[in-house]
Amino acid sequence: MATEAAWPRPEPVHLDAQVLVLDKPAGLLCVPGRGPDKQDCLSARVQAHWPEAQIVHRLDMATSGLVLMARGSAMQRHFSQCFAQRQIDKRYEALVWGTPAVPTGVAQTIDLPLAIDWPNRPRSRVDPAGKPSQTRWRLLGPGPWPGTSRLSLEPLTGRTHQLRLHCLAMGHPILGDALYAPPEALALSPRLCLHACALAWPDAQDPARTHQALSPAPF
Repeated sequence: MATEAAWPRPEPVHLDAQVLVLDKPAGLLCVPGRGPDKQDCLSARVQAHWPEAQIVHRLDMATSGLVLMARGSAMQRHFSQCFAQRQIDKRYEALVWGTPAVPTGVAQTIDLPLAIDWPNRPRSRVDPAGKPSQTRWRLLGPGPWPGTSRLSLEPLTGRTHQLRLHCLAMGHPILGDALYAPPEALALSPRLCLHACALAWPDAQDPARTHQALSPAPF
């Protein structure tokens, strides 16, 4: 059992009677994995101080940024439904290999179905027989290294590794992606350069009211 010292109190980006929003670091699981070495995770750290907090959605272990946790089962059901009905807006930033041939700031959409690549798990793949998957994206400008770019990414669906695969399919893999990036893009960063930087959700009691949390990309 973890001690208080082992679970430093998380500092929520947003906290109210309905939700907590946390800024997850890269390399931390959202929920426990298999085995004793995978029990340290965001949900366990949060529940050590807010026992009623429950996960509503997840980020990949390698992805950093904003995660919403509901306070209690009723709020978890409510916000799970909000996610399913696409009432919650999420925006990410990524550094990618290459420069898309599009105007800066103009919204583009990639629509490619995705499926789990069962023989090669945990990888997924573009698959005509997969689930419909859409991402809205914008070129923000050049990245910090020559031949790289910064993108804004808005997942309109929530498939496994959707943003990573859609960037790869465009020919612009995310830097530091140990699953999908070619060696030259992998070598530029020790971490996956994907960060959940904005989250907006409707108030459970007053749906006309919207809350927002922001977290600048750390790369």
